[in-house]
Amino acid sequence: MTDPLRTRTATAGTGPIDTTPTGTGSAGTGSGDAGPSGTAPGASTPLSPTGRRIWARSRGLLAAAVALLLFGIGYAALAPAERHGRLDPRSTERTGSRAVAQLLADRGVTVRTVTTTAEAAALAGPGSTLLVTAPDLLVPSQQDTLRRAGARGGTTVLVAPTRFSLEGLAPGVEETGRIRVEPLAPGCSYAPARRAGNADMGGTTYRSRTGDALGCYRGDDPADPTLLRLAPGDGGAATVVVGTDHFLHNQRLADRGNASLALQLLGEHPRLVWYLPSPDDEAAVPEEGRKTFFELVPDGWVFGAVQLGVAAVLAALWRGRRLGPVVTEPLPVTVRAAETTEGRARLYRRANARDRAAESLRRAARARLAPLVGVAPASAHDPAVLVPAVTARTGSALPGTDLPGSTQPGGPQPGSTSPGSTSPGSAPHGSTGTTGPGAPVRTALFGPAPRDDAALVRLADELDALERQVREQ
Repeated sequence: MTDPLRTRTATAGTGPIDTTPTGTGSAGTGSGDAGPSGTAPGASTPLSPTGRRIWARSRGLLAAAVALLLFGIGYAALAPAERHGRLDPRSTERTGSRAVAQLLADRGVTVRTVTTTAEAAALAGPGSTLLVTAPDLLVPSQQDTLRRAGARGGTTVLVAPTRFSLEGLAPGVEETGRIRVEPLAPGCSYAPARRAGNADMGGTTYRSRTGDALGCYRGDDPADPTLLRLAPGDGGAATVVVGTDHFLHNQRLADRGNASLALQLLGEHPRLVWYLPSPDDEAAVPEEGRKTFFELVPDGWVFGAVQLGVAAVLAALWRGRRLGPVVTEPLPVTVRAAETTEGRARLYRRANARDRAAESLRRAARARLAPLVGVAPASAHDPAVLVPAVTARTGSALPGTDLPGSTQPGGPQPGSTSPGSTSPGSAPHGSTGTTGPGAPVRTALFGPAPRDDAALVRLADELDALERQVREQ
């Protein structure tokens, strides 16, 4: 059975019992056993993740991951196995040159694709044609290496070189301007151009300072051709400069005389060295010019990065000290008000805290009586204000008691204290007093702590009777 003292003591706390879920079950009772609706040891807590919570939080990320995976699979399935750049003999794209390389191979020309200057220089020479697809990407040291290799014999074809590479690869040739790429007539006696006829030429125009060169495919100015063949030097080495690469593209090869011109220029010798300059070529950066990443980063950037790091640390410390927003979580159990009441009462009883229990009863009674007798809540715990108001409503004697103001028959009066003793419920304005008008009311509401459980029960009965009398008046 429920102890009425414990129930009244707990319910008379500082406020009404909260019947919302608290998650404590009957653990607050001090018995260590879970109540009927409590949480058993080892059971999940409100912070324990559940399958539904994990799915709700992660389904967005899972959807994004699945979409990314499907996109990757589709891209890998539909994309070509190999992707190459412009003028690459392995590329089947519109600006690639696989068609030219295939036609040359069908005519017995061996096509070797290289990406380093060392490979190109080793394969160039007599019996070979060296095609340089991007001369302007070469540094002076690379240009000098290729010029010496081409001087051994064979033919060197330079595609759209400008003043940055002409001095190193074709001395004596200068850039004079640019014209639109369009079908142009050869207009020269150079055999490959005459046999090819009209072709998609244009781009950069050139002029030979020495005058011993054949110029073809001129624009409006007949003095500036877009194809220039220099006279062979010692060993029969020849150099051909063309102002555009359009006639080598897959998409234009079947137009006009583009295929004929490409096959004659590149198929003059049984071996074609197709050089695609690459930034990964070690020859592009001399050994003495190589620097590490940190050597290339200016000092100002390093100082700025350090400042940003310090600012990030300070911001983290500043934000880390602040409390985050209040988080509400669904609790796993619902605790009945009676269980909470009994739990608090058991704690009081186990600690023998009759003084705190009595004060809790008295404070609750004073808080309920104050509005009934017209006392402001701020003065509810002031005996000089509350006691006269209650006495005026009820009189001096307490109802339901044998002796006015008595709490322990045969024992000391509740209003009296032993010498030197104090009580937590004593009035702040002098002694509680046991005589005079309102003494029983003062003793009940502001008296000392009971000495035993029986006195505490009688105090609870007196407070109930006093409150009932005030309500009935």
